[in-house]
Parts: sequence; C-alpha cells; structure tokens
Amino acid sequence: MLLFLNLVQLLLYIPLLALLGQGLLFVLAGAKRHDNFFYQLLQLIAKPFTFVVRKVTPAKVGDSQVPVVTFFLLVIAYAVVSFEKIDLCVRIGLEQCK
Repeated sequence: MLLFLNLVQLLLYIPLLALLGQGLLFVLAGAKRHDNFFYQLLQLIAKPFTFVVRKVTPAKVGDSQVPVVTFFLLVIAYAVVSFEKIDLCVRIGLEQCK
C-alpha cells in the first residue's frame, strides 16, 4: 500500500511542477510564452490532466482558467494522498516507512 501511495504521489507531483513552471513562465515570458519551447514542454506534460479537467468543468470556465483549476485540484489530491500516507505510516510504524 505504501508503494502505491508513493506512486500516486509521484504521478501527482510531476504535473503539479509542470503547471507551476507554466505559471512562472506566464509571468516571466508574458504574451510570447506560447513560442517558448519550455512552456510548450510543460504544457505537454500537464495536458492529460488539463484535458480531463476541461471535460469535467462547465463551459463557463474559460480555457485560460483550466490550468489554474487543474493546479488546485491536483494540490487537493496531493494533500489527500499525503495525509493517507502519513496515516498509514503512523498505523504500521515509522520504521517501515523509510
């Protein structure tokens, strides 16, 4: 179970960092961010998650807001997985969680 939680945490961490990097490049590169190779790479990494959020959210949510919504949903999911991992480690003992 610990291995599963670690894997889920890793799978959430990667798109979280990609979306955070996109936000940073949004601030730094401004309107030319779509021409930036690294922005496009980070967008490609986060695309499966933003695609799912785009399909789930109502049409009122604009396309520019979808990455922000995705980021916050991933933060919530990451927090839930982290709390479950902490709970598991407390139950089985901290020595087995190393």
